[in-house]
Amino acid sequence: MHSEGIIASVNRGTVFRADWAGRMKRTAIDKRPAAGPVAVRRLGLDGDEQADREHHGGPDKAVYAYAREDLDHWQERLGRGLHDGVFGENLTTRGVDVTGAVIGERWRAGSALLEVTLPRTPCRVFQAWVDEPTWVKTFTEEGRFGVYLRVLSEGEVSAADPVEVVHRPVHGITAAAGLAAGRGADADLLERITALPGAAAAWTAVLEQARTRSRRRDGAEDATGL
Repeated sequence: MHSEGIIASVNRGTVFRADWAGRMKRTAIDKRPAAGPVAVRRLGLDGDEQADREHHGGPDKAVYAYAREDLDHWQERLGRGLHDGVFGENLTTRGVDVTGAVIGERWRAGSALLEVTLPRTPCRVFQAWVDEPTWVKTFTEEGRFGVYLRVLSEGEVSAADPVEVVHRPVHGITAAAGLAAGRGADADLLERITALPGAAAAWTAVLEQARTRSRRRDGAEDATGL
């Protein structure tokens, strides 16, 4: 076990109406730092909400973490300030290698035990919230996705609590690499991911999508004689 960094802030948000928020016209993407300790439950933080429960929340996406260092990077690129929680993250970290987090990696954050499951996939609601017309493409190409975490042991988290990586699987496959494999139709790597103990069910869907894209690509190549 070794110290990795700290929690810069613990962020929560409630559902609000917005015309730009997709078909539902509702979102809870605006997370704000909480004062004092916050309970971490199996399905997320006490007092936090999700509007679109089909794509957000649930055991495999109970907590979303994003690095303050990456927010600082985006501040420079966008030329404006970004407060903790602005990307919809529950935990803004400092000193934690979030982008390099391995699938199945376990963090002791406060008194809770969390496990890395998935990268964040940017959507049109996120793009509208940031108010950048090419945000989905820009965010994806940059590769600073943040990670979703499942709650293995409930507890409490507060700003300034340490984050300790207590387990890092030897397979070395990062959540970010998994998303890149899905975009590149790398079925071999995705098959390895789906075979990992405790792999989130969403990885199976990503694998099937990659296989479909690969079949379409192969069919196009056959049709053109390539």
